[in-house]
Amino acid sequence: MKPLLEVADLHVRIGTSHILQGVAFTVAPQGVTAVLGRNGAGKTTTLKAVLGLVPKTGTVRLDGQDITGLPTHLIIRRGLGYAPEDRNVFAGLTVTENLRLAERGRGPHRYDQVYEMFPELKQRGAQRAGTLSGGQQQMVAIGRTLLNDNRMLLVDEPTKGLAPRIVTEVADVLERASHDVPILLVEQNLALVRRIADHVVVIEQGSVVHTGDADSLLTDPELTRDLLGVA
Repeated sequence: MKPLLEVADLHVRIGTSHILQGVAFTVAPQGVTAVLGRNGAGKTTTLKAVLGLVPKTGTVRLDGQDITGLPTHLIIRRGLGYAPEDRNVFAGLTVTENLRLAERGRGPHRYDQVYEMFPELKQRGAQRAGTLSGGQQQMVAIGRTLLNDNRMLLVDEPTKGLAPRIVTEVADVLERASHDVPILLVEQNLALVRRIADHVVVIEQGSVVHTGDADSLLTDPELTRDLLGVA
């Protein structure tokens, strides 16, 4: 299948730090591609570079079209949804207002789907987002990406710091969403990756050191230990 996203020779320098050093990978037009690696490897920076949130060199193509030099708001309009690592909810606004701010263009806006996957968001629509628990704020962050008709979702550490019950709920939602839209996922929870990921990209010290089938990596204890430092 022709890749939906193609990243080639991606470099990011911030100050004196050369964070990404020639990162290259592709994302299939379906399923979940997980970006793995130790802390500080450059995983989050990779997502931000794709979205134009950090200065970069190299090439990023979406469905064959070069989006490398586009500003972030135009990249988002091409159909990329983003759930950042720190969630970035607007604390002083209500849940409903946070969702409305994510509406793009004339729609369709999929509130029915968001509320079906996260019924709690509908129940707490009038509550200020800053008073929500971490898990509830993560629901808002993911709900915003599901609201629009996106071509791809970029989801960064969605289960970080969450209780096991919420981790399972988030995993269920991402698995369901991946049937309709491909997901580029940064995640440290290998049990979740094993459950929902089809492909993996492993980054180490700013470079891609492995790409391939998720099962082939995660069912090989020696390879997983070598690349990720865990059994």
